[in-house]
Amino acid sequence: MTSQAIEGACAFAWRNYLLLHSGISENDSRRSAIYRYITNLCDAGEYDFDLLQIAAVAYLKSLDELHDDRAARLAADRALAEHLETRGASRDA
Repeated sequence: MTSQAIEGACAFAWRNYLLLHSGISENDSRRSAIYRYITNLCDAGEYDFDLLQIAAVAYLKSLDELHDDRAARLAADRALAEHLETRGASRDA
């Protein structure tokens, strides 16, 4: 299941990214970067497919804005944490 979640989350984010950025090659280095980021999340114990999709999209958005892999990872991690807090708060309500 883990490899399917990784592949699915990356494919979802990459397809949407290509829709917004028509001049980007299918084999752009950002594609492998997102795969590494999502794989690292799974290695750290995150397997929720919806969260992986959110993280993948947030990572690509941050990478475009910040032009730095480490900063993009941190920004995507923050976005994921905020989503988890919001999701937890809505469950408590």
